[in-house]
Amino acid sequence: MPNVFPRRFPFRLPVHLSVLTALLLSPAALAQTEGTPVGGLLPLVSVGEKWIQDVESYTIVVSPQDAGKPLGLELYSPTFNLADYVDGRRAAGYFGDELYKKNEPFDTTFTLVGPGGTVAERRYGQNREHTWDSLFAGGLGAGTYTLRVNSRGDGKNSYALRVASPFALETSDFTVNARSNTPEPLLAARLNVLPDWVGKTVSILNYDIDGPKEAETFVIQPGNKRADLTPSDNGKTAVDRFTITPEMVGEWQIFIRVLPTTKQYSNSVRYSFRLGDQPVTARVGGFNPPAGAKVDNQLLVDVVDPQGQPIPGASYALVGTSGVRPQLPPGYVPVSSSIVQGTGNIISPTEVRYQPGFTKIRFVARPPEGQLAVDAVALYGDQRIPLTGVPFEVAGRTLNTPATVPLSPGDYPVKPTPIPGSTFTPPLPGRVADGTAGKVTIEYRVLTDVTLITAPDILNACDVTQLTASARTDFPYRLPGRLALNLPTGWTSDYPLELSGEFSGGQPLRLKVPVRVCRSDTAEAVLNPIGLRTTGAARVRNPGGANVTRTVQSGARASLNKSVEAAAQNYQVTLVLTVDSTLENVRLIDPLPTGGSQPAVRGPLQLQGPSLANVQPRVDGDAILLSRVIPGTYTLTYTLFSDLPADRVVTAPDLGW
Repeated sequence: MPNVFPRRFPFRLPVHLSVLTALLLSPAALAQTEGTPVGGLLPLVSVGEKWIQDVESYTIVVSPQDAGKPLGLELYSPTFNLADYVDGRRAAGYFGDELYKKNEPFDTTFTLVGPGGTVAERRYGQNREHTWDSLFAGGLGAGTYTLRVNSRGDGKNSYALRVASPFALETSDFTVNARSNTPEPLLAARLNVLPDWVGKTVSILNYDIDGPKEAETFVIQPGNKRADLTPSDNGKTAVDRFTITPEMVGEWQIFIRVLPTTKQYSNSVRYSFRLGDQPVTARVGGFNPPAGAKVDNQLLVDVVDPQGQPIPGASYALVGTSGVRPQLPPGYVPVSSSIVQGTGNIISPTEVRYQPGFTKIRFVARPPEGQLAVDAVALYGDQRIPLTGVPFEVAGRTLNTPATVPLSPGDYPVKPTPIPGSTFTPPLPGRVADGTAGKVTIEYRVLTDVTLITAPDILNACDVTQLTASARTDFPYRLPGRLALNLPTGWTSDYPLELSGEFSGGQPLRLKVPVRVCRSDTAEAVLNPIGLRTTGAARVRNPGGANVTRTVQSGARASLNKSVEAAAQNYQVTLVLTVDSTLENVRLIDPLPTGGSQPAVRGPLQLQGPSLANVQPRVDGDAILLSRVIPGTYTLTYTLFSDLPADRVVTAPDLGW
């Protein structure tokens, strides 16, 4: 098998240092690595036992702008090839796998973990060929991911890694495998020295090169400046420290070259990078598969919507060695799964099991779909009147009621628009769930008023006044209304006392009715269906009175004045008797009015007179008897109960003895 890492740098000994540097950085040499996502030509290696580093770890950073892009994480020769060392003793295509105890098991596990846990994991055993495998081809969410490589057994497994652009494999401590069948300098890592490192110390550590006769290692700094590194002795670490100057800022390339004096087929070497005493990462990995290399397992997974478009942020996860499941953004609903190419079994819309080989799987999912219906009503009495064309805001949009808005699941506040002549309480947020429609009703409580005007409001008994009842509002939508007048006793009208219609802002509902008013009282206007009430009063001037004067024996004189005043439900009658002599058995003649639906009734008598008088009035038919009066003025009052109008309740009084 040809070398998986093509010879990057022509190299012949002896060569002058300046010529070597020019060759290392020549455009022709660099062109040979085009297509590799990041630099790196040396095989990486995982040592099973007796090594300073038990687990090899590589970091992959996914920025928010690169989230969901295909990672394309692939492995070359992840299995342990027995033909490399155990059987073949450096046969053609030797890559560096070495097992030191024959017939004992050896395996290597590759595990990709991220913020959400394990993304993919695969264990590789032994075979007798070099293959390459797609460990994870899908997209990942933003975050930092770690690829861990751990081998079990007494030996070492050489492999190569690569990821698709724009991603990179980075590490601060890693192991490479320098092979004696590739004596030219090979790139181990690229270290990016930043401007803010100026004045600080960068240390490059190498472990277990086995001395200066095995290999040489050096770094090429910006400006094609080569700096040789100290080769470590067997089982020891060598450290080279650099105080950073502005001229050193930029990319450093770290190389290793196996010398002709080597006595090993391959040599595992560990590199470490430090800024001060803190680890800093360099880029490693990258490979071009050799012509004819067998693809042992390549899995391509599409996660798309029903229209076939990739779902942003979607990815997939491997389950065991042959299962795959989609990883969907929150709320997405699985629709189906299919095997586009390859063989396997469809377990469910969220799981497919496949056979190793070239496999393409497609998962279809739909975004969460829901709706929010928003309408508005006017609360008017016990009625809920639908309102159209009322603006509202939801999810950053302004719409008019009624409206149904397609939204993804969640809670959405609805902001109503104020309407004149009403009040509202902000509604609770509308809740949208997948496959369902939430609803929000904006409730506007209508503000109305009703008035009742009597004109004139002071009039003679049984004159006519006009009652005007009005229902008003600033609410711009039409409201149904029914105005009704309730008249008290003694108020009459030949006109309808009720009116139905509509009213709104600028257009009141009015009921005008002429009414005959025969007593002072109050009418009521009622607006239905809300039961809003108000009153209007009218006062009737006193209905009138009568006077009578009589001359009795010895020239004595007596006079009687009668007045009647209308009250709310009755009449107040006042009789005033004035005498200038002592009189016996005085009769005040006061007939009750006749007519009406019920006979008139005289209420209890109240008498006020001179302090020395001792008079007890007594009713005898139409007469009120006073047994004895002395000179002075006597005022007698009572309530007259009658449904007669005021102009018919006054009767003429008289005096007798």
